[in-house]
Amino acid sequence: MAQGAAFFDIDGTIYREGLITELFKKMVTHEIIEQKRWYDEVKPAFMAWDRRQGDYDTYLSRMVEIFKEATVGISSEHIELIARKVIEQKGDRVYQFTRREIERHRAEGRPIIAVSGSPDALVREMAEKYRFTDWRGTVYETDGQGVYTGRIVPMWDSASKKRAILALAEQYDLDLAQCWAYGDTAGDLTMLGLCGHPTAINPTRELLTKIRADEQLKARCRVVVERKDVIYRLDLDTLNLE
Repeated sequence: MAQGAAFFDIDGTIYREGLITELFKKMVTHEIIEQKRWYDEVKPAFMAWDRRQGDYDTYLSRMVEIFKEATVGISSEHIELIARKVIEQKGDRVYQFTRREIERHRAEGRPIIAVSGSPDALVREMAEKYRFTDWRGTVYETDGQGVYTGRIVPMWDSASKKRAILALAEQYDLDLAQCWAYGDTAGDLTMLGLCGHPTAINPTRELLTKIRADEQLKARCRVVVERKDVIYRLDLDTLNLE
């Protein structure tokens, strides 16, 4: 008999920021990425986003591109060790709401699955920390000796997440109408749309706009915002986007 599961994005949904940011900083510290690249190529985009004068996607794309270039020719074991340290040191910086939801779904016996655009080494460590049933992340491919090649299979866009959800539904014999999904950006839209119980947590303007344009999704989607120690539930019919 088909069962329900709970699908979680990680960055901005469970973790309060982006895990790749923490990994990137560690790689600068370990001199895998030149400090100059942070100051010249990433920090301007970060500062623009931090001042709300630029967008997060520009900042993220610069880090992803540099990360991909910097790992070519490096052993995956080295990056996995750094990823483990990142989760050991930063893995508790999660939202109260999603932590409680993870605990609730586990108590109710559902499979809990992470579907994240972060590098697979990070997603694996985070999934193990929170005892997820399974996980999918952006795959950074290696050769036969475990060395990064620079080729990737992304998991940050809506189409990739849709394929992953459908494959996982078949693998675990899931009834998607009985599944929960949690995400915060437009990349999570199809994941939210495929599941019967979607929740947008701290959603971007783009995600909110897309949810409101889809009457069926809008009717069943919760919108939750967590700030400091308060969790708010928003009404999409009365919400005014400024």
